[in-house]
Amino acid sequence: MLNPENKLLEKGFAVIESVYRDTEVDKIVRAVSSTDTSKDTFRKSKNLFAIRQCLKEIPALLDLLLTDKLRQLIQMISAEIPFIIKSIYFDKPASSNWYVAYHQDLTISVNSKSDIEGFGPWTVKQKQFAVQPSLAILENVFTLRIHLDDTDENNGALKVIPASHQKGIYRPETIDWQNEQEEICPVKKGGVMVMKPLLLHSSNRTTNQQRRRVIHIEFASLELPEPLKWAERISI
Repeated sequence: MLNPENKLLEKGFAVIESVYRDTEVDKIVRAVSSTDTSKDTFRKSKNLFAIRQCLKEIPALLDLLLTDKLRQLIQMISAEIPFIIKSIYFDKPASSNWYVAYHQDLTISVNSKSDIEGFGPWTVKQKQFAVQPSLAILENVFTLRIHLDDTDENNGALKVIPASHQKGIYRPETIDWQNEQEEICPVKKGGVMVMKPLLLHSSNRTTNQQRRRVIHIEFASLELPEPLKWAERISI
């Protein structure tokens, strides 16, 4: 397995192929398919199916995802022992017109709202508190996007602006396209894209009638200032 640490620091992302075998992906897909989708954390439309806190909603997923290869990848990325702070399952169907504009992932999910310096603004989505934390917290987080289907520019592969994570809060409307260069990040089934949340990223509509299923997991190694706690803290 290639070591992604240097590329993650330099460019803000790395793609690691063949982290999961096809049989392992099939088990993950079956676990998702067999779950009850009627809860508040499930979002269903013709363009997108999403499960927030999917590791809590589908406990069997944790062991299926934390294979030896994934643990090895995590150890390469983080000098500290990280923990999971967010998990989301995304299914962009074959006919999806879902388009996501350039953005950074600037919020974290927490257990309650509290007036703490450096944290804000606050939002509530599906009964879940979210807040933009201090820059130090955001810089500590990294994301693994586990791909359950082949993904390229025709079915929603992420487009990124390399090294944009090094520029702090970078508003999409201020992107300097004369100096920035977009890169598309195709990932094969069973591969993993590692990225920093401050990396500017977007995705296009599906045009090839191929679905795109991804499990998005965020990790951190810093605790939050009291009384805040991570809404979905899971030790690994």
